[in-house]
Amino acid sequence: MSSGDAIRYETDDRCPPLVAFTVGFQGVAATITSVVLYVTITVRAGDQDEGYLSWAVFAALVIVGALTALQASKIPRFGSGHLFLMVVTPTFIAISVLALDKGGPEMLASLIVVSSLAYLVLAWRLPFMRRVITPTVSGTVIMLIAVTVLPVALNRIDEVPADAPDAAGPVAALVTVIVSTGLAFRVAGAWRLWTPLIGVASGCAVVALFGGYELGSVADASWIGVPGSSGFKGFDLTPGPDFWALLPAFVVVTMVGAIKNIGGSVAVQQVGWRQSRVTDFRLVQGSLNTNGLGVLLSGIAGTPPSTVHTSRTVQLVSLTGVASRYVGYAYGAIYVGLAFLPKLTAVFTTIPSPVMGAFILSALGLLFVEGVRTVVQDGLDAQKAMVVGIAFAVGVGLDTQTIFADLLGGTWGVLLDNGVLVGALVAIALTMFLDLTSPRIRERLETDLNLSKLPEIDGFLRGLALKLGWNEASAQRLRSAGEETLISLLQSEEVEGAEEVPRLIVMAHLEGEAVELEFLAVFDEENLEDRLAYLSDETEGVEEGEISLRLLRHYSSTVNHQKYHGLDIVTVQVRSSG
Repeated sequence: MSSGDAIRYETDDRCPPLVAFTVGFQGVAATITSVVLYVTITVRAGDQDEGYLSWAVFAALVIVGALTALQASKIPRFGSGHLFLMVVTPTFIAISVLALDKGGPEMLASLIVVSSLAYLVLAWRLPFMRRVITPTVSGTVIMLIAVTVLPVALNRIDEVPADAPDAAGPVAALVTVIVSTGLAFRVAGAWRLWTPLIGVASGCAVVALFGGYELGSVADASWIGVPGSSGFKGFDLTPGPDFWALLPAFVVVTMVGAIKNIGGSVAVQQVGWRQSRVTDFRLVQGSLNTNGLGVLLSGIAGTPPSTVHTSRTVQLVSLTGVASRYVGYAYGAIYVGLAFLPKLTAVFTTIPSPVMGAFILSALGLLFVEGVRTVVQDGLDAQKAMVVGIAFAVGVGLDTQTIFADLLGGTWGVLLDNGVLVGALVAIALTMFLDLTSPRIRERLETDLNLSKLPEIDGFLRGLALKLGWNEASAQRLRSAGEETLISLLQSEEVEGAEEVPRLIVMAHLEGEAVELEFLAVFDEENLEDRLAYLSDETEGVEEGEISLRLLRHYSSTVNHQKYHGLDIVTVQVRSSG
């Protein structure tokens, strides 16, 4: 069911309510373990009481449900317009434990609220951030996050009741990993969605056999209710040195989460339709805004942040054939309903620590591989490999030492001994150094999006070809590609009816034997790359205005179009013929 032909209900189809709630329930079954266990292990590793744990789980369930419903909506500037499941993210576990240890839930809440602003700024400035926060940087940070959270998971394995034998923890953890992994490898169909629950249940059964399962809190919990207000006391309004020491790390992790959200939103847009479509980056920005709002709400509620879960979303759509965004509304309603059932949520919060540790251990393995995949997909040459290697080694090395704390003490020591933060800064610094010192020509022209500016653009491209030493044929192809791109951009009712002439920015980058031209302009709703794909299947009846697209495709080796709110980026690559 992974092909487009297997989609029974596309993204915009209104599927029957029973189908929506059935698929929504399957999605909840596949993610509920992650939501509750990530919150639980964060709170308990931070040595917080059961009152705060109950509140944090309640708030997380409500936020996950509400934000999934918002992701499915098409509110201007918010929502991906697709089925996009949300869960609590494991990337915040390590730094959230540090915040809870230093200043309790109040400091954690303040840090999340402030870092959420960075997330929203990234969503706003996304078109201009894509060259700074590269896949090499984000992939390295994701790997560092997985490594730094690993001790938190491993420390849970030995936590068993005093009257249980010492072997209970390791055996339960081993069984959890074996069952979860074995099922993930071998089961097929809808059963794959149940593998996390089955794996956790098997580990719980082992602990019960050893006599180490405590169910008193489940019996004491009410069937319906809301946690008391004493669980969370508000914000830390007088931030001290510990707050400022942890804030940069929170911002870095938040930004990396935003980058993951971008890739996830692109992937989800591809699986919701029977026929492939070009990514609409306005919906990517809407998804980013929604996720940033989720981080903000998590901070206000004092619970670990939530994020989108791309792999579970794609898996759910592939296995059920239902991509309707109305499933997102059902998924959200189910989660909000579960939040008001304390006895049911208590079943998950009482899962023994060794089982929780084993579950998170498996998730961290996948997170590390995701970081590796992010780096490799960007193209891993010798220079990028060195960037990743040095940044990762520095990050892991500092995270296991107290070098700067011993030298500097206080705020600066805690700040510089944070492996994720320093590793990210090293990766960014090395990437920027390579970018600034690489022997590539960069040229830029700012003008108006108007046909009268064609001579100016042509002169810009002619001078570029002369600087590169291209022959006449290559120079002519470069100039023709620029001309046809401008004409194609101008074929827009919005541009023609605009009160003010839109601005046009043309940027040129030399990439080996090719020149990459980026045309940045305000454009209409129709995606240029979509139209090129449509023309490739067309056999007759060429409409006026499509000739330029055919010529553009002839002169250029690749054409790519990304549409954002208020900005369109058309990228054209032209190769030299000698």
